[in-house]
Amino acid sequence: MTNGPLKLAIPKGRVLDEAVALFGKAGIDLSALKANTRRLIFELPAHQLRVLVVRDADVPTYVEYGAADVGIAGRDVLEEQGRDLYEPLDLGIGRCRLCVAEPAGARATDDEGHLRYATKFPNLTRRYLEKHGIVADVIKLYGSIELGPLTGLAHRIVDLVSSGETLRQHKLVEVDTLLEVSARLVVNRASLKLRRAPIDSLLARLRAVV
Repeated sequence: MTNGPLKLAIPKGRVLDEAVALFGKAGIDLSALKANTRRLIFELPAHQLRVLVVRDADVPTYVEYGAADVGIAGRDVLEEQGRDLYEPLDLGIGRCRLCVAEPAGARATDDEGHLRYATKFPNLTRRYLEKHGIVADVIKLYGSIELGPLTGLAHRIVDLVSSGETLRQHKLVEVDTLLEVSARLVVNRASLKLRRAPIDSLLARLRAVV
């Protein structure tokens, strides 16, 4: 569809708050997204936008399949999923890092068989292990990754770290960093051709404040 509002997918949580602030600096008022936390679709005719509020891991899917023209997704999600998207701008929000962590004082070795790594990012973890020549099993979890070592499920975890407070509370320490993470603006490749003018306009306004 080449007319109608531009469709923007934004992830729930901390990135949403930071995105609202960033877009506000660019003169685009997304404050309605914070006023009603139950709604998932917001019509913003003043800015010719339709905003979809979705899970962070779902943003690339919505954009790749054209349900959204543009979206905001973390580098971690984009590199884990490897979807065919145009990534024109690093927004510099949602900053954190993807790290390897293990219990403090319990250096994990592979002397007693395979190590086990628990993570929400199995593809990135496997690439990291291959790069470093580490033989290990990768266990995908969906909930609190920190429980892995505490229950004996895994020797190490690969998870997102911001302040490090969650790791400290569970007596875990960082041992390596896979990548520095921030959120990027991603664009559907067909939309880039069909809706070039509104997408270029949005990019210009965001570039001016990033």
